[in-house]
Amino acid sequence: MLAQENDTSVWRFLQPSFQYPLFVIPAKILLSEFPECPEPFLSKIIVPEIVMKSIKLSVLPMLLIVVGIFINPTWGAELTIYTYDSFNSEWGPGPVVFKRFEKQCACKLKVVSPGDSGTVLNRVILEKANPKADILLGLNNSELEKSFSYDLWEPYRSPLLEQVPADLRVDKKHRVTPFDYGFIAFVYNSQKIKNPPNSLQDLLDPKYRRKIVIENPKTSSPGLSMLHWTIAVFGEEDYLDYWKKLEPNLLSVTNGWSAAYGMFTKGEVPIVLSYVTSPAYHLEYEKTERYRAAVFQDGHYRQIEFAGILKGTKRIKRAREFIDFMLSEKFQNAIPLTNWMFPVIQHQPLPDSFRIAPQPKRAPELNPARVNQQNSKWLKEWSRTMSQ
Repeated sequence: MLAQENDTSVWRFLQPSFQYPLFVIPAKILLSEFPECPEPFLSKIIVPEIVMKSIKLSVLPMLLIVVGIFINPTWGAELTIYTYDSFNSEWGPGPVVFKRFEKQCACKLKVVSPGDSGTVLNRVILEKANPKADILLGLNNSELEKSFSYDLWEPYRSPLLEQVPADLRVDKKHRVTPFDYGFIAFVYNSQKIKNPPNSLQDLLDPKYRRKIVIENPKTSSPGLSMLHWTIAVFGEEDYLDYWKKLEPNLLSVTNGWSAAYGMFTKGEVPIVLSYVTSPAYHLEYEKTERYRAAVFQDGHYRQIEFAGILKGTKRIKRAREFIDFMLSEKFQNAIPLTNWMFPVIQHQPLPDSFRIAPQPKRAPELNPARVNQQNSKWLKEWSRTMSQ
């Protein structure tokens, strides 16, 4: 424990087990041994002189321990990362990759998970004048332009970025760096659905009446991606008409993915809006292939997740080190079986369970700038249509 004396600015190490006299080591002597240490700190250290069998032992070996513990800058450094809650949940990649980075950098991370990716972005925007985080991890491509409009980022191009496929490197100014990607899909129970749909249009078939559950695009990332998917396929002129026709086949529109997928796994519905990688989870941990992702002829909407360094950070070197780590095998190899997405750099073969996770050949997408400009309008139109 450290205590500061009232009559001086000297710090004492109070260790009850030491019953020996204390003496002060002059700062200039300490600086000759520890030139990297700040003189004001060393001038305040009072070190115990240990007397054993009438022989005074050198205090310098002890100083190696004392100084190493109390002033090693990397041990005390802290990098603050904001991410969405499921990334840092006990089953997510957070506990695995963050621990690996702390071991690599000999530093401490502070991870804050205030909610989903939209909640995290809004918090960063609110804190822009006085940033509390160094890195935002988990922004998706539907939110990119919104973040760019607020000028939140400190650009950085990692030397490992060259290994990322060009179509995933969507930010040419290197404000954000991709770390994983996936495709939304309708997952079905093959024991209940023998002839699965193979297009968005097929979902309108009356045989699926009240057999589908999806997520609300106003509160859910896959739900928002589906809204964008229908706009990309049918256009702004016809997407609302599609939703009107789809509504009778929807048993429920849940606020989040967990609620929808829970209904699906409980057998309440045979079709759920999820990801192409969802069946791989069941094969990996339940050893079953009854859940499958329906492959659509009109392609699947792609989600890309990004991280970036926030403008105003005082730990730019450490933040860049984390972005490099994020593209390394220690991070990328953890993604498939924890975040159930595809890594942006495949350092090793995908797990065997991913053999039932198709990678669509087509990925209809919307321009991020258009999404930023029109998204509020689209959501209002969707809400109005679904409430009629």
